[in-house]
Amino acid sequence: MGHLVLYCQPGAPATRIAGEHGGMPKVQLKARPVDGEANAALIAFVASHLGITRASVSLVQGGASRIKRIEVQAFSDEALKEAFQGTLR
Repeated sequence: MGHLVLYCQPGAPATRIAGEHGGMPKVQLKARPVDGEANAALIAFVASHLGITRASVSLVQGGASRIKRIEVQAFSDEALKEAFQGTLR
């Protein structure tokens, strides 16, 4: 199981990876931070980006913060970092 720390910006015009913020991949989320909508959108986006089911992705820290720590089954920390860093080039 792999872990990754992301910086999230809710309420953006579109959901996408938008560079880095403080050394973390920055994910802009179209969803607003209301009633967990942004957290659910983040899980769906990560799962789609990695080509896995949403059930394989968990938010383990940062439910009410812009800095989120996610856990992904069947991926190592290195594989997750590469999957998100590779899109920044």
